[in-house]
Amino acid sequence: MLSTEILIGAESFREIRENNYCYIDKTSFIEEMLSQIPPKVSLITRPRRFGKTLTMSMLQEFFDIKKSSKALFEGLSISKNNEICSKWMNKYPTVFITLKDIQSLRFDEAKELFQGYITRLYDDHTYLLDSSNVSTSDKKRIDNIVKGKLSFSDTVFSLFNLTHALESYWNKQIILLIDEYDSPIHYAQANGYYDEMINLLRSFFSQALKSNFSLKFAVITGCLRISKESMFSGLNNFKCYSISDEKFSDKIGFTKSDVEELMSSANLYDKKDVLKEWYDGYNFGNNTNIYCPWDVLMFVNDLQDNAMSKPKTYWKNTSNNDIIHTLVNKANTSTKEKIETLISGGTIAELLPEDLSYEHIYNNDSSIWSILYFTGYLTKATKQIDEELISLIIPNQEIKTIFKDTIYEWFIDTLDSEAINTFIQAIWHADAESLQKIMTKILYSTISYYDNAESYYHGFFTGLLRGAGLHPLSNREHGIGRPDIIIENKNSKTATIIEIKASKKYEDLENDTNKALQQIEVKKYDSTFSFKVDTIIKYGIAFWKKECSVKVTKKSI
Repeated sequence: MLSTEILIGAESFREIRENNYCYIDKTSFIEEMLSQIPPKVSLITRPRRFGKTLTMSMLQEFFDIKKSSKALFEGLSISKNNEICSKWMNKYPTVFITLKDIQSLRFDEAKELFQGYITRLYDDHTYLLDSSNVSTSDKKRIDNIVKGKLSFSDTVFSLFNLTHALESYWNKQIILLIDEYDSPIHYAQANGYYDEMINLLRSFFSQALKSNFSLKFAVITGCLRISKESMFSGLNNFKCYSISDEKFSDKIGFTKSDVEELMSSANLYDKKDVLKEWYDGYNFGNNTNIYCPWDVLMFVNDLQDNAMSKPKTYWKNTSNNDIIHTLVNKANTSTKEKIETLISGGTIAELLPEDLSYEHIYNNDSSIWSILYFTGYLTKATKQIDEELISLIIPNQEIKTIFKDTIYEWFIDTLDSEAINTFIQAIWHADAESLQKIMTKILYSTISYYDNAESYYHGFFTGLLRGAGLHPLSNREHGIGRPDIIIENKNSKTATIIEIKASKKYEDLENDTNKALQQIEVKKYDSTFSFKVDTIIKYGIAFWKKECSVKVTKKSI
């Protein structure tokens, strides 16, 4: 029976296995990797929070000659393969580094973090100083780095020199594991020191990976494949496995059977449909269906605490959503239409370059759609209709919600003062004609979606009111029902009641506007307010796509 004791945020394979925490068996990754001679350098790209670091920790435990890991793998898939285990388990010196925490606003600070990490890495290998197999020059370099004396040259050659010393000590080639290689580059690009960081890391990787005869093989993970010209120039035996490739397609992330086993073990099988709606939908390789593991574990953990828990956008709080902000901010008419299509559940077809250069990443739409795809905001549609273009969809409800929230934030930020003033004046002066004009203008300039039309238009209008500095009350009990929106102005002793309808076709706009006004009367929404009012303004508003109709009545009491 699968353990359902979940340790949120655990990335250490040893910690999870020794404490019998929940672990979805992905050790078949090792078999697939070793089914043929691995490339000298393998780059595996996956979105954030899909289990890359845990996978690398698993590889370290399996290969590292300094460890004794048989008990950790007992009962797991790989333990059944005696040939691989006897040949590879704990048989090779292994170096595991992760660059995910090399994050700073300035290059000098980022370089200091990087050099500090190298120093800590060397601290784990001070036993080399006592070996007669390690050369005097290697010992001197190790001693200097352990003492924190790193020049630029020391930093660049640090991984190469460490692998050389380890090979001398163990008389075996080294397996090198580099996790989240592109994280420092992302932060560098966002904070204006891209050239400095790319120069440092290009030199660092080049020395460690190119013509390094101490290297058995290297496995590198990240979110994006940065172009070889930018990062891995000169590497001939280099292979990238992205989410488009069949190899490893089911090895990082949860499959349907993984999730069903977990939900069954946790006695939560009745929640599998809502979990699927929110966190499934990723399409890797040749139509391999994948769930986001972080979301699954977070939701299951919440359900274990409270069986009435609702799904949340867990991923939003762990990933950088700048790419969606950038897409929305620079969207032209064509891009807006594509975003609207995606959020409405449709597909778009795009040419997706896989080799990306961070310094030009936002300069063309193709790069942005590629990033959205490779970082998990979009996925391949099951049916592809073009040999060159990739049909893309939003994978699930969580990502759709992130898109909607981002668009809402952008929409509020883009309201200019003139539009706000016109909008406020129209509201309080019962000017239906002006209100209709300003809303139509704004609708045509923003990004719309119609998968839940009335909810969207309610949010749209509420956002306008809040952007104008007003304080709308939504769906509060009044009379014998719940009006969509009420605005109270104590200074002028005025109350405004707004009822919103979403029309099914353009010809219904006027009739639906009348129905909205009638509903205010029938439900007696004007019967109670939090203070004595002298004037009541009632709006019936109907929307159809980017068109709207407004009618108003006004009465004094």
